[in-house]
Amino acid sequence: MAIDKQKRLGQVFLKNQDIVQKIIQTAEIESKDQILEIGPGKGVLTEPLLQTGAKIIAIEKDRELVKFLEKRFKNNLNLKIIQADIRDFLQNTEYAILNTGYKVIGNIPYYLTSHLLRILLENPIKPKLIVLMIQKEVAERITTKLPKMNLLSVCVQFYAKPEIICYVPRTVFWPKPKVDSAVIKLTPYPVIACPARGGTRSEATRQSFFKVVKAGFKQPRKLLLNNIYNNLKIEKDKIKEIFEQLNIPLNTRPQNLSVQNWIFLSQKLTFFLVN
Repeated sequence: MAIDKQKRLGQVFLKNQDIVQKIIQTAEIESKDQILEIGPGKGVLTEPLLQTGAKIIAIEKDRELVKFLEKRFKNNLNLKIIQADIRDFLQNTEYAILNTGYKVIGNIPYYLTSHLLRILLENPIKPKLIVLMIQKEVAERITTKLPKMNLLSVCVQFYAKPEIICYVPRTVFWPKPKVDSAVIKLTPYPVIACPARGGTRSEATRQSFFKVVKAGFKQPRKLLLNNIYNNLKIEKDKIKEIFEQLNIPLNTRPQNLSVQNWIFLSQKLTFFLVN
């Protein structure tokens, strides 16, 4: 398999078995589980996953790797190998796995991370658990807390509780990538619920939340008040009034708001977004 093809697809292969076992343990897999494995590659994770007795659906984009996997795991009834782009699979699949509880495991190409997380977390049938190998810096951005929140951390933490399990040096991959990695665990909330006080949110409420958050982080170093005013075209006096109601100082910057703060702020601003 040519190196240039691997680079083009963003493929790197994990060599360290200790890290493999760490991923398996983190996913808390039982024989009754259904696992969606993203980017199985040559089956480094697939083999120990099968040893748990769980049913595996492995999604691999590379045709040559699909052939390799089919030969390696020939006649294994607990494994279904599908050649597909994981983004297309998640958005268009008719497989029953997305109609039941399932877990997601994978060592994904780094350029896919944000888009893939959005698709997984916005899927109407959410996974019970997500354990992924991603770029170290991205993992740290996702898990960051006050007072250093960012657009990615707010968006992910709206849907799930993130946790960095361990860091993985670039030296345990082939070919060696340019950056270090991390294993991240995401535990989606069982319903689209407010982490602060529970309850189900409508699609309209969700859309308002992300509209406000994206506007608020448009220029992260500027004051939140000005970002909302400039990007949502809401009267500044109205914004100041809402800030006062929510005890948000006027000199607040986007990084200083928690997910709960953003939820409450978007709820207050919803009226002005639709009128």
